Amino acid sequence: MPHYEGANRSGKALILHLLAASGAYLNFDSLGLDPVAVDLGFFTIKWYSLAYIAGIMLGWWYLIRLLGEPGAPMARRHADDLVFYVTLGIILGGRLGYVFFYRPEILSNPMDVLKLWEGGMSFHGGLIGVIVAVTLYLRSARLSFRGTFDYVAMCVPFGLFFGRLANFVNGELWGRPTDVAWAIIFPRAGPEPRHPSQLYEAGLEGLALFALLWWLFWKTGARHRPGLIAGCFLLGYALARTALERVRQPDQGLENLPWGMTMGQTLSVPMIAVGLYLVLTALRGPGVKGGMNGGAKAGA
Repeated sequence: MPHYEGANRSGKALILHLLAASGAYLNFDSLGLDPVAVDLGFFTIKWYSLAYIAGIMLGWWYLIRLLGEPGAPMARRHADDLVFYVTLGIILGGRLGYVFFYRPEILSNPMDVLKLWEGGMSFHGGLIGVIVAVTLYLRSARLSFRGTFDYVAMCVPFGLFFGRLANFVNGELWGRPTDVAWAIIFPRAGPEPRHPSQLYEAGLEGLALFALLWWLFWKTGARHRPGLIAGCFLLGYALARTALERVRQPDQGLENLPWGMTMGQTLSVPMIAVGLYLVLTALRGPGVKGGMNGGAKAGA
């Protein structure tokens, strides 16, 4: 049986190679996408940088919009400081997470850790960084932990959406080889057509997750149960990431982890556990109606 399974894999790879050579699939290079958005010769701006800026700015705007609703856990004056801490968490945590989770060899030359312009950020690392940075801010400002993270979670899908689109423009983080009709040949990944998994992630982690959180906040009483929205965000992202790892090409050197999961799936396990804890405790606990902009506590 192992002989035939190996033969089947080799045969499928050959078929995909022949289909790619025949021009049956879209070639990424034919899209004319350039990672550089602005090139002034002495100064360049990449789409990846703009994706971070767009995600943070839209998230900032949306946070202020959310704080205008009854029951907000903080006042408008807290938003600017909170966004500053979130940005620090994203950058520092995202970079350190990438180094420790995916490229520990970078530590052999510590100065390379600072080379953000060469790329390399981890969502899970960024999430840890945001949690640590925001927690430090909340302790100094004496604000609600769960309630604030509900509002922060509402804004995260913007960054996820634009970040995954930037991954696609960069022609990186491609999917596994496939023969689906919409497969794309990424020349840097080899001749085989592959899943455009960056677009799948933009759709699920960005658009679909935003829609879920929007519905919870605006159409249900979820925002009056501190921790419920944050828990749903953690669960939603982790489940989407775990599923999409089946079509996303694992990072080099991390293809076959001993426990049978990819690194992305492994890092999503604690997110699922924490998400479930937040959701269950939020549903069992008393609801809170009111906040810094008015209202009073009430059981629910």
